[in-house]
Amino acid sequence: MGVVVDWLDCCRNRDLDALLDLYAEQAELECACEGMRISGRAALADYWEPKLLGVSDDAFGLEEITPQGDGVVIDYLSYESRPVRIVFAFDPQGKISFMRCSPASSSCASQGPA
Repeated sequence: MGVVVDWLDCCRNRDLDALLDLYAEQAELECACEGMRISGRAALADYWEPKLLGVSDDAFGLEEITPQGDGVVIDYLSYESRPVRIVFAFDPQGKISFMRCSPASSSCASQGPA
């Protein structure tokens, strides 16, 4: 769970380089919010950079954090202060290998990594 807390701190601090360092080299992000799936550091940088530049005042506020199998699920406020649920999975080195985000109210939000 420490990596997820670090992830939120990087987002709050708008520290893109530190955020990217939390991901495995070929990490995947599946975003139901935007209907996309990306992989790799460059794609993650392209995804996160505009979000970190345009954050709202209460963005990245943690609502709930829960262990789930070998991963972690969080409910938090997005960069736009909208409720979002993310399911995180990790590689053996403790880096984020997969994330799936969806609006927190989505019925598919509680499903684990594919």
